[in-house]
Amino acid sequence: MKITISKSIIENILINAQPFLEKKDTSQITSHVFINVDETKLTLRATDQEIGFEVSTDIVNIISTGSITANGKKFLDIIRILKDTEINLEVKNEILFISQSHSKFKLPTFSHNDFPAFPTYEGKPRISIDSHSLIDSLKKITPAIDTNNPKFELNGALIDIKQDSINFASTDTRRLAIVTIANTSDNELSIIIPKKAIVEIQKLFFDDIEMYYDDTNLIIHSKQYTFFTKLINGKFPEYTRIIPKEIKNSLVLPKAKMIESIKQITTISSDVKISFLNDLIIFESLSDDNIEAKTEINFTTNFSEDFVIAINSRYLLDFLNSINSSEFVIGLNEGNLPFVLMDGNFKTVVMPIVI
Repeated sequence: MKITISKSIIENILINAQPFLEKKDTSQITSHVFINVDETKLTLRATDQEIGFEVSTDIVNIISTGSITANGKKFLDIIRILKDTEINLEVKNEILFISQSHSKFKLPTFSHNDFPAFPTYEGKPRISIDSHSLIDSLKKITPAIDTNNPKFELNGALIDIKQDSINFASTDTRRLAIVTIANTSDNELSIIIPKKAIVEIQKLFFDDIEMYYDDTNLIIHSKQYTFFTKLINGKFPEYTRIIPKEIKNSLVLPKAKMIESIKQITTISSDVKISFLNDLIIFESLSDDNIEAKTEINFTTNFSEDFVIAINSRYLLDFLNSINSSEFVIGLNEGNLPFVLMDGNFKTVVMPIVI
């Protein structure tokens, strides 16, 4: 294999590959990227065997074809320190030579035949979801995905496809985030996608996509990238049971003023007590120390009696930072019962702190 390629192109490809590499054990072939050069293009793959990434480019000068692997992090480190001109890549005696002008580097390779195979999307059932709707929905529910929960299914998000709708849901057991969009196909399907995969999907895909699946993988293909992730094998909680069936009190609240008030309190405490009076909303810190924070906004609630809830401020800020509207709806029943934050097709059900 022998090629020349511009620094910006190979650098951008290697940057995108980094999250898919095995970082802890560089003796593993999954710490390497796989590069194949044929008569028309360069294709690079990276995988830690849980998620995988493939990208191709034909903006390359191909002198001879071939396949190699090389440590993905070291490869990027070398490319970064070179100048913004053409870079030469050549394989000799199973060594990758990287050169530019008077600068020369060598990287050892593993046998490219040992690199893990990628699942193919050909012949697999397809999921019909608009790329913008997918990314927007995943972005809103990502903060509520749990991490390191012994129940593996909570470490991912559910895509629940029904006949007339698609629900995206995640929970960390203290809150539940749900986005609902219309379903334009007849497929019914429920899959759980790991959080790491969801984060990378949001980085990679902006254009039109095709989504495919089998019993173990979700595969997303676009004009530029192909991505796969192992699915989480488990049963997601019956999330619809958590959503309150009735709401006693609904308020339309100003987003900006709520964020400003909550952030003032979080300088002292992450837990906030919010009191809804007839014409006032009071925000107070909940802290074991003698330090206190308090602020208020003038707002007509029309409550005949004071209504008090306590909440982890992060849950409310995560919701507010995920919406574009200037106002949102809060649905309240009792101070010690779950309440609902709503904006269009996006809901977050929150368990309050009992005080």
